[in-house]
Amino acid sequence: MIDVEKAMHDPAAVFTRPENVIDAPLTKQQKIAILKSWAYDVRELEVAEEEGMVGTTRSSLHQILESLNRLVGEVDVEHPGPSKHHPLGD
Repeated sequence: MIDVEKAMHDPAAVFTRPENVIDAPLTKQQKIAILKSWAYDVRELEVAEEEGMVGTTRSSLHQILESLNRLVGEVDVEHPGPSKHHPLGD
């Protein structure tokens, strides 16, 4: 059983790879929300690393966007967004 609440707040703690979200027994909306949350988390880590803080990125943003693209079919994986804080235009 997947802890959906935990997956929404800390996807990397529940899933080992973004691709695993696709195969999880969740609704499409839950999967999209989890992947968007994960993408935001990775972007936050990238910002922290650029500012000299230590962080670990367990999954690449590209992997997350590829998985999200499989669900919604409209994510530009080559140009994820204008800023690191809003990579998906949200």
